Amino acid sequence: MSLYYKSFATAFDTPPITITCVTSVSCDEGCATTSGVDVRMGNFASSTTGGSTSAACVEFVHELVSQNCVVIFSKTTCPYCKMAKNVFNEIGASYKVIELDEHDDGRRLQEALAQMTGARTVPRVFINGNCIGGGSDTKQLHQQGKLVPLINQCAPCHDRNSEGSGSGRFEAAQ
Repeated sequence: MSLYYKSFATAFDTPPITITCVTSVSCDEGCATTSGVDVRMGNFASSTTGGSTSAACVEFVHELVSQNCVVIFSKTTCPYCKMAKNVFNEIGASYKVIELDEHDDGRRLQEALAQMTGARTVPRVFINGNCIGGGSDTKQLHQQGKLVPLINQCAPCHDRNSEGSGSGRFEAAQ
């Protein structure tokens, strides 16, 4: 659903010029944002409402990571994202991937992830609802033998089917 409202008022004999723009955009994934601009020349006032990160995007991320054992927020061309996915593929773990560069709200989701985790870079890898970091962090945890135990802690909880690469269930490769 999209709502666009624009109001432009000018007068030749009066100094104030008012421009008001309100935009509300949402996607089927549940992320929405509203922004507004109010500019008045003549009395030198301007304001902007709304933010670049919507609460709906933060809620979407929380819901996604709570419903899936392993979630990777990725971009299709990122080598560190490929590194993280390869680690999970090597050990036979299922995971859910959100490709931010292909998602309608990818930019806002990445901003929400930055707000939630303190890092804007991708990938952002979550296991059992907790962010473990990025591609290098994932690879390091695996090399230290700590990744599989993290995944095993949440495996019994997730028997749902999910989009992407897996449901969150884990079976170690033999």
